[in-house]
Amino acid sequence: MADTEAQSSGELSRKRGGWITLPFMLVTLLGLSITSFGWVMNLIVFLIEEFNIKNIAAAQISNIINGCVNMLPVVAAILADSFFGNIPVISISCFISLIGIVLLTLITSLDYLRPRPCETGSILCQSPSKLHLGILYAALALVSTGSAGTRFTLASAGANQYEKPKDQGSFFNWFFLALYAGAITGATAIVYTQDNASWKLGFGICAAANLISFIVFIAGKRFYKHDKPLGSPYTSLVRVLVAATVKRKAVISSKEEHYHHSEAKTYAAMPSNSFRFLNRAALKTEEDNPSGDYTNSMWRLCSVQEVEDFKAVLRLLPLWSAVIFLSTPVAVQMSMTVLQAMVMDRGIGPHFKVPAGSLQVIVLVSTCLFLLLNNWTIYPMIQKLIRKPLTPLQKVGIGHVFNIISMAISAVVEAKRLKTVENGHPMSVLWLFPALVTVGIGEAFHFPANIAVFYGEFPESLKNTATSLTSVVIGISFYVSTALIDLIQRTTAWLPDDINHGRVDNVYWVLVIGGFLNLGYFLVCSWVYKYRNLKEDDHEQDQKDVTI
Repeated sequence: MADTEAQSSGELSRKRGGWITLPFMLVTLLGLSITSFGWVMNLIVFLIEEFNIKNIAAAQISNIINGCVNMLPVVAAILADSFFGNIPVISISCFISLIGIVLLTLITSLDYLRPRPCETGSILCQSPSKLHLGILYAALALVSTGSAGTRFTLASAGANQYEKPKDQGSFFNWFFLALYAGAITGATAIVYTQDNASWKLGFGICAAANLISFIVFIAGKRFYKHDKPLGSPYTSLVRVLVAATVKRKAVISSKEEHYHHSEAKTYAAMPSNSFRFLNRAALKTEEDNPSGDYTNSMWRLCSVQEVEDFKAVLRLLPLWSAVIFLSTPVAVQMSMTVLQAMVMDRGIGPHFKVPAGSLQVIVLVSTCLFLLLNNWTIYPMIQKLIRKPLTPLQKVGIGHVFNIISMAISAVVEAKRLKTVENGHPMSVLWLFPALVTVGIGEAFHFPANIAVFYGEFPESLKNTATSLTSVVIGISFYVSTALIDLIQRTTAWLPDDINHGRVDNVYWVLVIGGFLNLGYFLVCSWVYKYRNLKEDDHEQDQKDVTI
């Protein structure tokens, strides 16, 4: 009887997954991307126009919300990997996002849920009440949590539907195509609707897209291959630290038999010499277990493989920190660009006005374009010139350079814009495009390359989390950018509420200096770092993998 049930369960498992799940995954992702980018891209304008919040304060709130959206995916990854699995986490997150976007739609539909609009020609505006802000922040918290809970878990859940790496690679191609299609749609069509029709209609469309995504994902549930949570992979990392600390006075041995090994021995017999303090975690002592059975001493004894996994994470931390200061200037630039666009001539032709919140779509389009160009032309040309492919860290370094160039362009353009304000002739918003295109070029180099570094160099048990680390870095960078803006506002006169009376160009020059310092720090870190898993003959394959 048991054999029959096991066989039936196995047949059911084999029937699940595969390409039949692709339409459900892609439609879900497309709708959620339209929803997420539709409300977040125009958030600064929404806070200023509908809640009478000051410009710089609105930019800071936007940075905090963006930070949450990018920080929380790692929490969702931990919950999915350790406790619930991907499918339940996605279902719940999609529903939470739906509640949040419906609440935002209600806020724009009911007048008593937001302050009265400013009177025309008056500088006195009603500030939002505590009730107004409470409802607003609740809605933003819900949509942020929902967006974060689906962004990377959808990628993992989709890849889990396929057995072959080639099929998984094809899925990621479709995944990023749907992600960027939704992002561009949200940043253009939805934002344009909010600016030119009504906020209620714009958020209403987002709510409809979210609802369709939720229904489609639930409808495909019977086709999905459900992954089983395997327990937290972080426990072993904590155990290494605890065991090494407990046995900090033990003498490190140079003999293999004195160290504990796991049953699947994939690492060298002896722990490496780097971070030698941690080697004590794998050192067998009499106190670990008096009976000689070391299998029950989990908080006093770890395997050599677990120790080496912990060291691998430590070696990547300097490179990880360099990404934070790479993304921080971009976060500041995105906020300042929206504020600049709001006081520039956004008219293109007699009937079209560029929405300030849509400018970030230039970065998305530029990134997409150069992802393709890099893979098809630029990387092969470089390989012919230097007779070997670029490593992931070399690509990240190129991204650093483009990032610095972008900030310098923004500084020059802003200085020119301030002169046009004095002359009474607003500058065209098209002047902001070159800097945004340059940001996109930089992201096409460093964003996928950073994912390649983390995914390829992290321990096997942490592969799922590795893909979300870049998102965590971006989230941290938004918080750092918020603190930086606050510091500049407190210590200088560069960022008044009316940026026409400020010096945003000086802010950009500070970012240029910071970019040069961070580039130097990154070059030192990358020169010291030695790849664990990247081989010379793997570069071409890695090059294809990082662009998916």
